[in-house]
Amino acid sequence: MKPVWSLKLLAFVAIVAITGCTTMKPEQFAEATPKLIIEEYFLGTTRGWGIFEDRFGNLRRQFVVDIHGHWQGRQFILDEHFVYSDGETDHRTWTITKTGDGQYEGRADDVIGLAAGTAAGNALNWRYDMNLKVGESHWNVHFDDWMFLQPDGILINRARVAKWGLAIGEVTLMFQRWPLPASG
Repeated sequence: MKPVWSLKLLAFVAIVAITGCTTMKPEQFAEATPKLIIEEYFLGTTRGWGIFEDRFGNLRRQFVVDIHGHWQGRQFILDEHFVYSDGETDHRTWTITKTGDGQYEGRADDVIGLAAGTAAGNALNWRYDMNLKVGESHWNVHFDDWMFLQPDGILINRARVAKWGLAIGEVTLMFQRWPLPASG
């Protein structure tokens, strides 16, 4: 018979291996450029192209999202319209409040409580729980959402999604200001 502590250790190691362990912090990117200021980047119209992969790396969904960002008093509003490759559509409105230097809070109808955001340099990390529609049901999941601004205005977004602490998948998006400026 194995000691109980060894079974607990084995379970802990298995959970860490399944979910991954991120030690990445926004402060690590403080000197990285170009600097991401979310309320400047998303002001106006932005388009994003994204995919969702399950925890095994299988592509499950593809989508395009058009976002309109505008100020409403002291709050920054992101109005998102999604079109999925299967024809399904969705809409989400984020209300974002800057609470300090590089600190944000976000609210949306399907976000449980508040989303907490921290920005530094070219990076922004959002952490939040969401009541996510999955087929005909809803799952309460956690997002660890990272954005990285690249040269030429490209924003890369990667969000790890977990339920009960176990990884269920990853969302990857690329954003660009839209419509593109005329070249010439």
